[in-house]
Amino acid sequence: MPDFLLPDLGEGLEEAEIVTWHVKAGDVVKVDQVVAEVETAKAVVEVPIPFAGVVTELHAAPGTTIAVGQPLITITTGTAADADEPSGSVLIGYGTTALPGRRHAARRAARRVPQPAQPASAPTPAPAPGRSRRVPVVSPLVRKMATDAGLDLTAITGTGPSGLVSRADVRAAITQRAAVQAPAAVQAPAAVQAPDAVSGLAGPGGQRIPLRGLRRATADKLTRSRREIPEATVWVDVDATGLVESRRALNAGGSQQPVSLLCLVARFALLGLRRYPELNARVEHDEIFIPDHVHLGFAAQTERGLVVPVVHDAHQLTTRELSAAIAVRTAAARDGRLAPSDLAGGTFTVNNYGVFGVDGSAAIINHPEVAILGLGRILDRPWVVDGQVTARKVCELTLAFDHRVCDGGTAGGFLRYIADCIEAPVCALGDL
Repeated sequence: MPDFLLPDLGEGLEEAEIVTWHVKAGDVVKVDQVVAEVETAKAVVEVPIPFAGVVTELHAAPGTTIAVGQPLITITTGTAADADEPSGSVLIGYGTTALPGRRHAARRAARRVPQPAQPASAPTPAPAPGRSRRVPVVSPLVRKMATDAGLDLTAITGTGPSGLVSRADVRAAITQRAAVQAPAAVQAPAAVQAPDAVSGLAGPGGQRIPLRGLRRATADKLTRSRREIPEATVWVDVDATGLVESRRALNAGGSQQPVSLLCLVARFALLGLRRYPELNARVEHDEIFIPDHVHLGFAAQTERGLVVPVVHDAHQLTTRELSAAIAVRTAAARDGRLAPSDLAGGTFTVNNYGVFGVDGSAAIINHPEVAILGLGRILDRPWVVDGQVTARKVCELTLAFDHRVCDGGTAGGFLRYIADCIEAPVCALGDL
């Protein structure tokens, strides 16, 4: 009876919390079948099993955190044919085979030319005798919401494509159940408040929220950044009228991939990093390492907290490809569908905190990167143009940088270059 140990799911993650099980004791599992969803410090991910057999024991209940290398599930091995079946899941610590060439090619193509996010719409297989049907749901967060609320996903009618169950569908089911139960609740004694997996435990005198999973990883990274990086910040007010007009012109007609303001600023940042590559570096012991690529991170707020998805090799994408990649990763982040690799390897980060209605921010550098560029909200403000005061679209740019890798001249030069591109986007054509 082999134990399937929790594998390293990427980036040297040390532990994971069980979100939900897809199997139970007595179930027959096949090679590469998803047996559980776990939440790591990076994302909620599905765990496939690299061999076949019958489930004997599940070693942790949902909500339990286990370390990498600890038993996750025990099975009895299947037939010789099952045992010889190759696994297509690449799990660190398990000798699984590489993916077939066609699957490799598809993944490379998907990464090189990002497409707008589309929900999975594979046909639902007919349920086997004694087994429940597969629920049309993509997001692990949707499954967790239903589990926490005690709802049966198979009883919820999805309103998405091909009956896809969304968070809105689960919320509607919760509301409907509450309405049905309301009369009984009026006559019943006050209920004991149940623990909330997201907001923490309520009790006398206040509330305690566990720092775990993504929140703990974020706290650790930000603390390390403040502890290790001698950070400095520069900022400048910018006339963004030309930026807004350029975006409007690019999106006129609506027949192509729309371009966001964040994408345009990110594009200017990529051009600026060509001139000032020190800001795309990292400090390794007593050396400054400057890679020959730009893996662009961008801050995204989700229900699970702040995450920084990464567009790998962003410098090789066109502006529309870059905008599509940002849109795809933003949607995946909000649905909890980002893989650990989608959150790793960043070399420079941009942050549009203007969406929160604020003008400026002394942002914390995303360790081990050495700089982060921020964009505040764009407002109509008085601005002097050719000696005359007129209303213009104005915003504030900030750059927090590691003073070990460069001085204020380099940081100021980079920020001024971005500001010039925003004020006159056509000038950026000379560097494209």
